[in-house]
Parts: sequence; C-alpha cells; structure tokens
Amino acid sequence: MQQIPVSLWTLLAGIVVTVLSIWVGQNHSLLPIQASQQAPLVDGFFNVMLSIATALFLVVEGTIVIFLVKYRHRPGDDTDGVHVEGNLPLEVFWTAVPSIIVLCLGIYSVDVFNRMGGFEVGSHPHMPHSPAHVAQMPGSAIAATLSDASLDESEIPSPAPIPKIGIGATPTELGKPADLVVNVTGMQFAWLFDYPESGVNTGELHVPVGADVLLNISATDVIHSFWVPQFRLKQDAIPGIPTQLRFVATKPGTYPVVCTELCGGYHGSMRAQVVVDTPQEFESWLSENRIAQQQDMQKAVASNPADLSTSEFLAPHAQQMGVTTATLAQIQK
Repeated sequence: MQQIPVSLWTLLAGIVVTVLSIWVGQNHSLLPIQASQQAPLVDGFFNVMLSIATALFLVVEGTIVIFLVKYRHRPGDDTDGVHVEGNLPLEVFWTAVPSIIVLCLGIYSVDVFNRMGGFEVGSHPHMPHSPAHVAQMPGSAIAATLSDASLDESEIPSPAPIPKIGIGATPTELGKPADLVVNVTGMQFAWLFDYPESGVNTGELHVPVGADVLLNISATDVIHSFWVPQFRLKQDAIPGIPTQLRFVATKPGTYPVVCTELCGGYHGSMRAQVVVDTPQEFESWLSENRIAQQQDMQKAVASNPADLSTSEFLAPHAQQMGVTTATLAQIQK
C-alpha cells in the first residue's frame, strides 16, 4: 500500500481546521443580543478573533497530541532523539504568520473603531473654532481685540466643556446633530439622567428605538464607567473631564446599565436600566414625566381626581377600553 504524502495530510488538516474554526466563530453564544448599530461591528471583530484563536488552539494542541503518540517511548529503546538544529523555512513561517495576523487585526480594529465613531470625538472637523473653545486649551495663545480687553472677566459666561473623549458620530452622521441629548451623571452609587430639552430628570434612561442618541457623561466624585452590554458600548465617567457616547438603539427592550470601574464599597450595586421604547412610548413617557416634574404644583393638582367630574375622570379610562361618549352617558344615567 502506497504511503500518503505528508503534504497531503497537512493540506487535509488545514482544510478541516479552517472550516471548524470558521464554524465556531460564527456559531457561538458567548455574547448577549445585539441592540445597537455599533453591536454588529464589535461582534464581527470578536468572531474573527475567536476563529483565529480556535484555529491556533487546534493546531497547537493537535501538534502536541500527534507528537505524544508518534514519538512516545517504546520498550527497549533508550536512545536519544534525533538532533535537530535550526530550520530556517519553519522559523520564517511561524514568525511571519503571527505578524501578518496581528497586522491585519490591527487594521481591522482601527476600521471598526472609526465606523463606530471613535475618531469623531476630539477631531471635530465641523466644530466652530470660537475663542471660547480655544480658551479651554491649556497653553494656547489667544488673539483678542481692544474691545475684548474691556470686558470684565466675571461677565464672560463660562463655556460648557466640550467632550474630547468617547464615541461620537459615525462617518455617515458627521455634521448632523443628534436626535436626543441626555446628560448622564455618575456618582457613588447611582446614575442620573437629565433630558435638557424637556427638563426631565430620572434614574432610568429612556431612548426611542432608531434615534441618534448623544450621552454627555460626567462624574461628581470618582471614576465610573457606563456600560450597556447589549449595545457593546462602554465609556468612562471621569470627574472634571467630560466624555460622550453616541449610539442608535435598534431593538426595543430593557437592558442593564452597569458600572465597570471599581468605584467604592457598593460598586456592585451601581446599576440602572436603559429602556428602548418605540417613538410613541417614548413621547408618552416623556410627557408623563414632564408633567410630574413641573415646578408649579398647582398645575399638577389639576389632574387630582377629587376635582374632576365623573365624565372627566372616566374619559381616559373609557378611551383605553374603547367605550364611546354616548355609551358612557347612558351608563351615568
């Protein structure tokens, strides 16, 4: 029987390892569901790395097993093994392959980071270069006119700090304002969410599905880290240094917000929720909270059931139950 060449065995093993590694990389359940536009980008990169890691594992462990069997100690054979010194083609091969893998992964990771919006923050090609912005840069020279010099420094409004760290607009969103802006404050041991356009403050983040959301993140005490696993996004909240996180939620649901920076004795309990609503649900939630948090409580008392007539009290419930006004009038008789 003619012996099968080693090169053919190597080719066959390579095909099996490649197919099995790709299958493992595409058919695992190690990650939570995807709920943002950035999530598929991160998962694609993770799947590639998992495929490569699986292939390396199979090659290394398979080689060890083959050598353990082929070169095992046999009875009566106490001689030394064959002396091998140097193998230039093999050394070039195992040096070049990891180098190429690392180089390709580096290029791929930069591309993913760019498509997620990582290069937008800090570069801000569309940002206006006003004196206020220049004044925030330590060591910068400022050109001022004589009229500027006559102003009292105390009268100059302090500009809001501009985040230079975080995830910003994706290349397709550059120059476009976000649909929703939320100020996020981390403190021991809670997250606070402020909607500046509506004046709503909550301990739970609500965003509409499909909307371009910008989070301006800050911290009042120590470093925290805002992480939503289903979004595949994480951003530190640093005292005195504003950061930002911009994303588009793609799947309605309730997802955990976890602090991933050890921030104190109760760090493990620093959790909140992000609720991805439909646009209608979000507007309803925003309206309810806007009314509930009005400073003028006299307006809130207007919805006191004790001051409403029977028809006014039953109107919202009748609408939800599909009862018409005529039917309601007959019931009241």
